[in-house]
Amino acid sequence: MLGAATSGFAAARLGVRLGHEVTVYDRESGAGLPLIGEGVAVVNGRWDRDLLFGVELAVASPGIPLRAAPITDAREAGVIVWSEIEFAWRHLEVPVIAVTGTNGKTTVSEAAAEMLTSSGYDTAAVGNIGTALSDSVGKPHDVLVVEVSSFQLELTESFHPSAAVLLNISPDHLDWHPSFGAYVAAKSKVFANQDRSDLLIFDADDEGAVKAVAAAPSRLHPVSGHRRPPGGSGPERGQLVLPGVSVAMAELPSDHPTLVVDLAAAAVAALEGGASVEAVAEVCLRFRPGAHRRQFVGQGSGVDFVDDSKATNPHSALASIRSFGRVVLIAGGLAKGLDIAPLAHAENVVAVVAIGEAAPVLIAAAGSGRGLGAGSMAEAVAIAAGIAQPGDTVLLAPGCASFDMFTDFAARGDAFIAAAQAVIRGTAVGSSQ
Repeated sequence: MLGAATSGFAAARLGVRLGHEVTVYDRESGAGLPLIGEGVAVVNGRWDRDLLFGVELAVASPGIPLRAAPITDAREAGVIVWSEIEFAWRHLEVPVIAVTGTNGKTTVSEAAAEMLTSSGYDTAAVGNIGTALSDSVGKPHDVLVVEVSSFQLELTESFHPSAAVLLNISPDHLDWHPSFGAYVAAKSKVFANQDRSDLLIFDADDEGAVKAVAAAPSRLHPVSGHRRPPGGSGPERGQLVLPGVSVAMAELPSDHPTLVVDLAAAAVAALEGGASVEAVAEVCLRFRPGAHRRQFVGQGSGVDFVDDSKATNPHSALASIRSFGRVVLIAGGLAKGLDIAPLAHAENVVAVVAIGEAAPVLIAAAGSGRGLGAGSMAEAVAIAAGIAQPGDTVLLAPGCASFDMFTDFAARGDAFIAAAQAVIRGTAVGSSQ
């Protein structure tokens, strides 16, 4: 196993259960040590290609780029290299619904799983969402909803979901994939092994998704947050029209197109998996996206504070920005090789408070008077609150990864929430984080 994070632990344990001799490599000192007591050999430190001697299969963590030495050396040595998704898939005995896309994967996966669970199925949302697929092998599930990233799909060969969602495709992770074309090709592996008996759901309004599915061998079902596409699902005459059921748009948690298309995709996938129309309708009416996804934090002095820390690329950040009126934007972090300047150019952005490594790019793009830097989240929120006028939204939509300042997007969002709540209470002090 290459990498001792969540997927590496799960794959190692599965390997032991299957009777394999398992070694886990991770360059970080101490990583994977708890596995030693479970019959797993653990190696830390500098990579040594001699570790591949006698190895037949390497299961790679999604955090390891294809060009990294452990993977290139394994391939040169003739060792099979799979992702944890591929390894687990080969030992599963239950149907799989797979969900991928640049944005919206988690919302669709969670909603589809809720719809199936409410229909009486033993199901779970697993994969990139948090719980590794390998942990589900051998468990008595009826169906699994698997969120899959481009990293995980890249190293699959036989992965074959009976229903798949390809929500959208826009440039992302170009620090990992060698090109946008390679990124698209990786995403397209979600349907590569499908046939006419399988269903492929896609966003009819997303150019990248439309192009990608054009050559798919699957049955296609388009969805939209704006309209009902021919032969598909979406809003029509005040109703969210789905296969066999309609839900009043006015009764949804939000009629914003981003949530509507996510609910439509989840519903179509869940119905294909056997969910009842009653359960699908009920979940559509009560479903709320997870934390740090356009989460309303509160209002102070007529200004709304909204946390969308999960907007980790420009595509998702721009979608978030455009869903509000006047926005004072907090953005920045690790840009992952992507062009983040368009965030500062959005028509409704009145000012940008930039954080992290990408701050200079955003400040320059915003121009004199509109772009300001901050050294911490508390400082960024204080500056943004000072600029915002009643009716404005102070929005955290970073458009970047968080790892230059925070452990993950959730920690970044938590820092924003704490700072925003302090401002709302009128107890913010100074600019220290």
